[in-house]
Amino acid sequence: MPNKKKYYSSEIVIIAIIVSVIFGFMAGGLGGFWGSQLIRQPFNNANNANISQTLQVEEESATIDAVEKVSPAVVSIIISKDLSKYYSQSGPNIFPFDDFFDFGFPFGFSQPNLPEGKQEVGGGTGFIISSDGIILTNKHVVSDNKAEYTVLMSDGKKYDAKVLGTDLTNDIAVVKIDAKDLPVVELGDSDSLKIGQTVIAIGYALGEYNNTVTKGVISGLNRSIIAGDNQGSSEKLEGIIQTDAAINPGNSGGPLINLSGQVIGINTAINREGQLIGFAIPINTAKSVIDSVTKYGRIIRPYLGVRYIPITKSLAEKNNLPVDYGILIVRGENIDELAITPGSPADKAGLTENDIILEVNGVKLDESHSLAKEIAKYKPGDQVTLKILHDGQEQEITVTLEEYQP
Repeated sequence: MPNKKKYYSSEIVIIAIIVSVIFGFMAGGLGGFWGSQLIRQPFNNANNANISQTLQVEEESATIDAVEKVSPAVVSIIISKDLSKYYSQSGPNIFPFDDFFDFGFPFGFSQPNLPEGKQEVGGGTGFIISSDGIILTNKHVVSDNKAEYTVLMSDGKKYDAKVLGTDLTNDIAVVKIDAKDLPVVELGDSDSLKIGQTVIAIGYALGEYNNTVTKGVISGLNRSIIAGDNQGSSEKLEGIIQTDAAINPGNSGGPLINLSGQVIGINTAINREGQLIGFAIPINTAKSVIDSVTKYGRIIRPYLGVRYIPITKSLAEKNNLPVDYGILIVRGENIDELAITPGSPADKAGLTENDIILEVNGVKLDESHSLAKEIAKYKPGDQVTLKILHDGQEQEITVTLEEYQP
């Protein structure tokens, strides 16, 4: 009995030792694990902070590099006009530039020291696309043929500017200065833009602060807008870029660039009813204009030679038309406003008044695809196929486009 009792006690001691060893390893392992996590956590937080800071620095550096790359080729366009002809003895109320001036004296009172000769009445922006002084801007910036235009370079030099031409279908114009070896912008690909992409606008903000830089993102693509000015004229623009980069009066005609310093748009309009809603013409839309001016020294555009109205569902219902899309060829209100221009491509192809053009080379004409924009894709001499409705019968005709002669 004593030996058996001693045997059991030894077995218990051995088991206790084994259990204690196992628990010791487990406790040590768990302690080491949690300890390592507690030690590692501050390092992970530090690494995340470093990564975030690195990304922020990289984007800021890219922004700075892009602006420095493009700014030398961005110019301010100053609009000057002889103001004296706009005054009468009764007061300045007929003065058409009231958005720029506030003279502060009432109608009917004598006018104190009225300006004489040419005065600066506004401004816009442009950017140099060739080293010999060809500059791209908005049509509405240089649309007044009674005004004179001066280009102010980023280094302070000034040049008289000549308007080479304006685009019929877009708010695009080309001006020229007499200079050489100028810095030029690099053109990007606006067809590859993505919503959310970072962009930068550079311009002559408020006609006062040249080369002002604002930053934002692409807010939308392929917008259609009606852009108007203070003179009462308006223009429909299609395929437009929307951005929240602040665009102000005076920015018109300036470049919208990406972080690589490439121009991907031409700043052209803002929506005054909202905040940070600006619009730019895609640079790919302007490339045909640039090619034309570079080769021929002027803007060459094809034309068809028809007067028309777009067909909408409402117009189709009111006039019992067989389709609710396309364009209806019609004459104007005046007797000399013919539906078909005599001798034009449309005339030669046999188009007549009340014909409906449904498609151009397979592209359906609707709210997103106007006839003018589709024709503008081609060059004089190109042949296009039109799907039309003639006397209620659908048919296809081939038209050879010609150069528009104003």
